[in-house]
Amino acid sequence: MSYRTASPDRYDLLKAFARENRNNPTLAELLLWKHIRNKLLGTRFLRQHIIGDYIVDFVSLSDGLVIEVDGAYHAEHEQMEMDEARTYALEQMGFKVIRFTNEEILYNIEQVKCKIMKNIKANEQSNLPLREGRGGSTLFDKIWDAHVVQKVQDGPTQLYIDRLYCHEVTTPQAFDTLRDKNIGVFRPEQVVAMPDHNTPSDQQERIDDPVGRKQVETLAKNCAEFGIRHFAMGTKDNGIIHVVGPEKALSLPGMTIVCGDSHTSTHGAVGAIAMGIGTSEVAQVLASQTILQSKPKTMRINIEGTLPQGTTAKDVALYIMAQMTTSGATGYAVEYAGSTVRNMSMEGRLTLSNLSIEMGSRAGLIAPDEITFAYLKDREYAPKGEAWDKAVEAWKQLYSDPEAVFDKEVTYRAEDIAPRITYGTNPGAGIAIDECIPTLDEVAEADRTQFLAMLDYMQFQPGQKLEGTPVDYCFLGACTNGRIEDFRAFASIVKGRKKAENVIAWLVPGSWMVDAQIREEGLDKVLAEAGFAIRQPGCSACLAMNDDKIPAGKYSVSTSNRNFEGRQGPGARTLLASPLTAAAAAITGVITDPREFM
Repeated sequence: MSYRTASPDRYDLLKAFARENRNNPTLAELLLWKHIRNKLLGTRFLRQHIIGDYIVDFVSLSDGLVIEVDGAYHAEHEQMEMDEARTYALEQMGFKVIRFTNEEILYNIEQVKCKIMKNIKANEQSNLPLREGRGGSTLFDKIWDAHVVQKVQDGPTQLYIDRLYCHEVTTPQAFDTLRDKNIGVFRPEQVVAMPDHNTPSDQQERIDDPVGRKQVETLAKNCAEFGIRHFAMGTKDNGIIHVVGPEKALSLPGMTIVCGDSHTSTHGAVGAIAMGIGTSEVAQVLASQTILQSKPKTMRINIEGTLPQGTTAKDVALYIMAQMTTSGATGYAVEYAGSTVRNMSMEGRLTLSNLSIEMGSRAGLIAPDEITFAYLKDREYAPKGEAWDKAVEAWKQLYSDPEAVFDKEVTYRAEDIAPRITYGTNPGAGIAIDECIPTLDEVAEADRTQFLAMLDYMQFQPGQKLEGTPVDYCFLGACTNGRIEDFRAFASIVKGRKKAENVIAWLVPGSWMVDAQIREEGLDKVLAEAGFAIRQPGCSACLAMNDDKIPAGKYSVSTSNRNFEGRQGPGARTLLASPLTAAAAAITGVITDPREFM
């Protein structure tokens, strides 16, 4: 007899079979599922659900209740310690954990029922109140609330996810988790995958690094096995995932979007909630198309006025980080607003949202408008015809109500923002390009040790002026500045001029679509005449995971998003800047104000 084909009304026969297979936890789970869940609990319990780093046997998210079924082997001392640690972790996330042994389920089913019902009654959920004083809804609230599946009392929210993006670095363990638990991908049509971190930019026939090669190959195999759309390396659909998603209209207004990458915030520029998540959470979304998240507070950052000549969205982001520090938005979802943002191109908005995580923000949103709709219209995965018209009408409702109250709100003036460059080892350690590094007197005493450590790594001095400092490398690209507008800006500075002989320049499109646009517009010829070559799409020198590494001790003016120690290579010294500033350095060989060429 096979217990897998037994019907629920043959309980005595199942018990007899169980006596011969006492240590089979699968049997216990089956019995609980058929004889308790279906008869007593209905559909309120989910089976084999992922919570944080754990796959639990059964969970009722609405009741905040986890049920674990333990085989006889759980009596061993080491396993008991593991169970205690697991229970503690789940309780810290707001769940009540109750455990049953196989024997209890098989032979004391009435007691099991009573215990479960007692805990359900004790944990009955009440509606969570709105924040005091809130009248209307913020853009973030509107999207978040529309995607709530269930709320855990005094705990996280189960949030439905519209789009999961996967790359090669943070997904192998997630797919292994599915295999280990014999779980399929719940909604594969909502998942899009592509390699980008390890793809070489000089050629894409092969990957020489064995670790990177294995990650890329593993992603392809996992996508084939689980039926996931995969944009393979070297194909016309491939590129950096945070460039490809918006340009193909895979990211749309009103969506919830996640990826195992911190710069997923980029997609918020289309009017979506977009968040980076961990590997265990990737597995959670693959298995259930939902995720457990605590709702962040809301912050609105207004930028008002007209940006001065030579100032770009990248400079705006670097300015905000310098004002707020790299932890100034921790615990918040940020909405960017104001006339400056409304007048930004879509590429500029994507750059601004991309850098939200560098302030500690959970997400960075911009309300969709006519600029958004014009950018998305007729793109590959955008709605078409009547569906497009209906979608736009719905998207027009995605804005913060005038009476909405944010937990924090700040305003900056566009005219105060000049072209910027960083001098330290975090994105907030930056200055206007014509300013000097702060002196010790200008730095708070509590921050001086870190300040001096940054300068020691970068080999700069307090009060030093950076203009005129020789540079070794210039990098144009990354999910921050690898779009067509960025290449246009770079080309506008170098046109009719020549690359400095002392500079190695890597110009890396964010996607093959950007590469095609560069060639269609003739920018490749302008750049070639100035001594620059276009490389092949990928993350490239943004991070030291492929062959594009900056050597130790060398200065790199980079349009990427992070300047941490060793980010672009062990010992590399990164100066974050806009495409205009990178172009000015590339033709002069030193840090140069781009306004000199405008």
